[in-house]
Amino acid sequence: MSMKIDLSNQNILVTGATRGIGRAIAEQLAEAGARVAVHYHQSRETAEQLVNKLENGSLPFQADLSEAEEVLQLFREVVDKFGRIDALVNNAGIAISADVESDDKAFIHSWSKTMSVNLHATGLLSKKAINHFQETGGGRIVSISSRAAFRGDTSDFLAYAASKGGVVALTRSIARAYGKQNIKAFTVAPGFTRTDMAEDFIEKYGEEYVKNDIALASLTQPQDIAPTVAFLLSGLADHATGATIDINAGSYVH
Repeated sequence: MSMKIDLSNQNILVTGATRGIGRAIAEQLAEAGARVAVHYHQSRETAEQLVNKLENGSLPFQADLSEAEEVLQLFREVVDKFGRIDALVNNAGIAISADVESDDKAFIHSWSKTMSVNLHATGLLSKKAINHFQETGGGRIVSISSRAAFRGDTSDFLAYAASKGGVVALTRSIARAYGKQNIKAFTVAPGFTRTDMAEDFIEKYGEEYVKNDIALASLTQPQDIAPTVAFLLSGLADHATGATIDINAGSYVH
C-alpha cells in the first residue's frame, strides 16, 4: 500500500480551525488535497484569509459551539454547501481556569461552558457525522483530546481534564459500535502545545515549568500534531480505529 497521503476529493470539517492546532490541521489537510470546512467562532476575517490560502474550494463556517442549535446548524450548512462530508475533526476546545476554592456559581459556569464546547459539541457533531456516514457509506472522525484525559491536570483545570476524558470514551465507543458500518474514529491526545490558548498557562507557571515536564528540548508546536491527523484520515490507519495517539513530547506515555 502506498504511503502517500492523498485526501483529494475529501470534504473535511475542522472545528476551531482558524488558529493553533486546528489551523495547522486545516493547512495540512488542504496540502494533501482536501476541501476544508473551516469552522470559526468569532474571527471571520481570519477564517476568510485562511480559506483563500487553502484553496481547494475550502469555505468558512461560523458557529458558537457552546450552543447546541448552532452546532446542528453548522453541520447542516457544511452538508448544504459541500454536498457531503467525508470526515470530521473535532478540534475546538476551551480551557477555563476554575478550582474548587472558587465561588460555586463561578465554578458551575466554567464547568458547564467547558463541557458544552469540549464534550457536548463533540458528541453532537459526532452523532450528526455518524448519521451522515450511514447514508454515504462511511467516514472517519478524529477528535483532539489531551494527555490530561489520562494523567489529569492541575487543580484549576478539573473541568478541562474531565471533558477530554469524555472525548476518549466517546471515540472508543464510536469505533466499537460503528466499525462494521465503515465508520472509524480516532483520538489524538496532545500534551502541552504552544498555542494562543496555552499562553495563559505559560504566563502563570512559566515556560521552564512546562519544559521541565517534557522529555524533549522544545515545546510541541501545532505543526507537530497535524501530520498524524492527516495520516489517520487517509485510510492508511483504519485498523487503529478506537486508538489514542499520544503526541506529548514524552511527558506522559500510557
